[in-house]
Amino acid sequence: MTTTVVFADLTGSTRVFEIMGNARATETVTRLIQWIGNVCEAHEGRVVKTLGDGVLAIFNDGPSAIAAVLEMQRSHHKRLQNWPAPLRMELQIGVASGEVLQVDGDSYGDAVNVASRLSDLAGPSQIWATDSAIAQLQGSDAQHRSLGPINIRGRTEMPVVHRVDWQEEVTEFLTVPSPLVPPPRSADSSFGQIELSWLDVRSMFTAEQLPIHLGRVDEAEFVVNDPRVSRLHARLEARNGSCVLIDVSTYGTWVRFHNRIGASSEIALRREECVLHGSGEIGLGAPLSELSAPTISFNTLDGNLSLSRRTRV
Repeated sequence: MTTTVVFADLTGSTRVFEIMGNARATETVTRLIQWIGNVCEAHEGRVVKTLGDGVLAIFNDGPSAIAAVLEMQRSHHKRLQNWPAPLRMELQIGVASGEVLQVDGDSYGDAVNVASRLSDLAGPSQIWATDSAIAQLQGSDAQHRSLGPINIRGRTEMPVVHRVDWQEEVTEFLTVPSPLVPPPRSADSSFGQIELSWLDVRSMFTAEQLPIHLGRVDEAEFVVNDPRVSRLHARLEARNGSCVLIDVSTYGTWVRFHNRIGASSEIALRREECVLHGSGEIGLGAPLSELSAPTISFNTLDGNLSLSRRTRV
């Protein structure tokens, strides 16, 4: 039987333990973990286990799991408004559907592993769900957008992943489930070139010129001279008609995509990869939410548009 797995993780708990001390921080985290479990159970889920500052739960269907994680994010967001900024622990959540094996009260299987990895990859206050979980939402008003195929460590195939929006506002940038329509192979299936900008440095790379490296040393094709940037920090590849960003750094890479009404939430990559589409920013060695983060602006163009521009010149 297909089961939907939810892995919900609190971010920033290390900082909270440093500020509050072990006793008070442990009490706070424990209460939050218990509350997460209660939300899961209220939506007919079962808590399999807690892992430090995370909860693993299983649901019989995708809609119940999505309803639970939406309530988590919305309620927790309201709670955090009354907390001092340094003590705020946001939720990052992964959701995956598939066959799950129950052994001695624990759960095993590909869906469990994928949900855990999506929780790691999702940024603070984000919900990432596999296409198999989203496909069950026909008739639901849950909002989501495709992030394209995402590499999951240990898997040969890249699942199509969606970011589920929990904000009350509805925007045209987000999509709602529709009758079974095959998902796009990637977010940018005819990638032609990418423009990168950092401070006064601007470079254009075609698909034929990739792979290239972003990094601190001259060996990198696009150099960002900042101590937080690794020597060779990230790699850009052209793969199956898409532009793929791969983090190979010490401190991580962050990505933020633009939409029609502004910027979306950040995606955190740590030795992982994602498909770049449209335009946005890449943060090297620090989250984009930090104003001083070394930030590269990017803009991708498809092959047909690239060709038409060259023809007009």
